[in-house]
Amino acid sequence: MSSTASAAYPLPSLSDGPAGLMLEEVPLATLAERFGTPTYVYSRAALTAAFRDWQAALAGRRSLVCYAVKANANLGVLSVFAQLGAGFDIVSGGELARVIAAGGRADRVVFSGVGKSRAEMRQALAAGIRCFNVESAPELERLNEVAGELGQRAPIALRVNPDVDPKTHPYISTGLKSNKFGVAFGEALELYRRAATLPHLRISGIACHIGSQLLDPAPVAEAAAKVLGLVDQLSAEGIVLDHIDLGGGLGIRYRDETPPSVAAYLAPLLAAFGDRREEICFEPGRSLVGNAGLLLTRVEYLKHGEEKNFAIVDAAMNDLARPALYDAYHEAVAVCRSDAPRQRYEIVGPICESGDFLAHDRELALRDGDLVALLSAGAYGMTMSSNYNTRPRAAEVMVDGGQVHLVRERETVEALYAGEHLLP
Repeated sequence: MSSTASAAYPLPSLSDGPAGLMLEEVPLATLAERFGTPTYVYSRAALTAAFRDWQAALAGRRSLVCYAVKANANLGVLSVFAQLGAGFDIVSGGELARVIAAGGRADRVVFSGVGKSRAEMRQALAAGIRCFNVESAPELERLNEVAGELGQRAPIALRVNPDVDPKTHPYISTGLKSNKFGVAFGEALELYRRAATLPHLRISGIACHIGSQLLDPAPVAEAAAKVLGLVDQLSAEGIVLDHIDLGGGLGIRYRDETPPSVAAYLAPLLAAFGDRREEICFEPGRSLVGNAGLLLTRVEYLKHGEEKNFAIVDAAMNDLARPALYDAYHEAVAVCRSDAPRQRYEIVGPICESGDFLAHDRELALRDGDLVALLSAGAYGMTMSSNYNTRPRAAEVMVDGGQVHLVRERETVEALYAGEHLLP
């Protein structure tokens, strides 16, 4: 696509065509006609290009890029990254099962999260995952017990909390000492000493992740410097690590943000890393999928009020929770040109909650039945969706050049209560 179109939309594979907006070579209107709405639509080209950016920035280094599955766990999306050679960062046994079902390699999986159950530990050990990112002293002891029961040694890294302010939304900040994540920096050395005495653990690395939607590499560089200092302390005590995991968090453009390129984001980290022998690992999620997807929805009604105009669409907060949860901004664009007058609309859904909004105060030319695309919806869109108001979750579609693949069928109402039972 042209550079002009690329600059116009956060989603790089979106462009204007004679039939309205197109993703890669496919008109969005065609997708709506074929699959209905609301539907999540992803670009394979955008997913691939985003991953290649990370590979290029790390070229020549011993490194591993582990896609953060929680951002978008669709099997079609995961299979794209598996084919590109990605590792995976998971936070549940369910995500591990998805990675393996999508063709991902268990020995390239790192298991993060503060609440790993015994069953999940057994599942991950049986699969042969690369590493557990341990987030507390009790988890360390439990993992040692579970691995002993299976006659194994569990590979571990401690997720260290460096108490660095990432300057992002408080709900997606994870590296402050007030957050639930990770081991306090001041306690990490002693906990590594304890881990070294446990017979069913094998110390493999160290991990750190301070938050999401980061637009400035400085806080990450500050955290990395603290982590590297701790690595050297450990080495002096004979605890030698194989890898250093500096997490993910690189932000994307939703509106007018100016996130750094992957290369610019990594530059200060790689400079601090120098020519160290340890493998360097990252866990990007949003930066790989956020601007590779959109939510396609259709206007049900245009409701003109005394103070506000409402475009009531068939997508809702159960489909895209980020606006209601974070007051997050998603660019809303009309899919096809219209001769309707341009007006300012609240874009809202059918759910019976005042918080059911997708976009505030957007100037659009719309008529009943028109299609609207909510952009930058590839991350934390479908993965955070629900069935509130007994609404089936959306379909998901992958565009690959001129080809279209249905990567998740739309749910049916009957499927939602199939596991429920009447009382006698």
